[in-house]
Amino acid sequence: MSPENWTHVTGFVLLGFPRSHILQFLLFLALMAAYAVTATGNLLIIGLSWTNRHLHTQMYFFLRHLSFLELLLVSVVVPKMLVVILTGDHSISFATCIIQSYFYFLLGTTDFFLLAVMSLDRYLAICRPLHYETLMNGRVCSQLVLASWLAGFLWVLCPTILVANLPFCGPNGIDHFFCDSWPLLRLSCGDTRLLELVAFVLSTSVLLGSLALTSVSYACILATVFRAPTPAERKKAFSTCASHLTVVIIVYGSSIFLYIRMSEAQSTLLHKGASVLSCIITPLLNPFIFSLRNNKVKQALRDALMWHRTMAARTMRVTSKRKYWIKRLKMYAICKNVFEVQISPTTPCTFLN
Repeated sequence: MSPENWTHVTGFVLLGFPRSHILQFLLFLALMAAYAVTATGNLLIIGLSWTNRHLHTQMYFFLRHLSFLELLLVSVVVPKMLVVILTGDHSISFATCIIQSYFYFLLGTTDFFLLAVMSLDRYLAICRPLHYETLMNGRVCSQLVLASWLAGFLWVLCPTILVANLPFCGPNGIDHFFCDSWPLLRLSCGDTRLLELVAFVLSTSVLLGSLALTSVSYACILATVFRAPTPAERKKAFSTCASHLTVVIIVYGSSIFLYIRMSEAQSTLLHKGASVLSCIITPLLNPFIFSLRNNKVKQALRDALMWHRTMAARTMRVTSKRKYWIKRLKMYAICKNVFEVQISPTTPCTFLN
């Protein structure tokens, strides 16, 4: 089709949802539960690491930002899926689709950089403990987090602008549950070979580059851990990075499957499954991975629950005293007005009983 015959597409249709009403209902319940648990868990990690003074360390500073990033990532995808299932309207405007795609890849790319920064932090903590506080002070931590967000912002900005300027003349059905880049590129009427090459190079470089830094960091960590003189010291050293390593394996495994091993013969169902693992399951598991395997987080949670119980008990005691004195004042008023006797509020009005 010649460019002069192109028609501008103003919206797309998300086709990656089951057609059965029963399956849609079950999917809605599963997504609602997953989103609620993800939001609660990540907000809990953010709140505990922010308020508990024992968690005011470099590792939990990065963990707080990782939880915030994961919360944003799942919020970019899941609410729109819930709206689609609830209303039955599978359409999404062109601008909303581009914005969703941009924020999804922005947060995903920032996630890779932040995981690499966290691996570097663990390397310095275990392999360079004497210089750790100097090399990874508060200012450096803030700069590394800011650099991760800035790198993610710039990394996906150019490809997103190019995708937004592509001609789309129909069909407009995206065989996915959100505006992923690869299904979107297949709908364009223009030549997308250069853009696909640029997107492939950028996604490959950020994945393999951050994975290389993470792998080197953990290779040095494992070498240091195995040289520890006692099993207890080896277990203690490895336990500080086991949670982070688990998240790294899940995130990079699903992402490499999605954006490195791309082919036409790849199963669409497996592609959607890897997307669910990347943008829904991983943010859901992160709070459990970091809390269930971390004694400091569990202790902070116990302290928070104990504090709330103490405050609740204190509030009940204050309320009981308040009710008691209100009752005494009422009795005093009755005694004074009805029986016209001069007594103080602290004197028991026994003749009313």
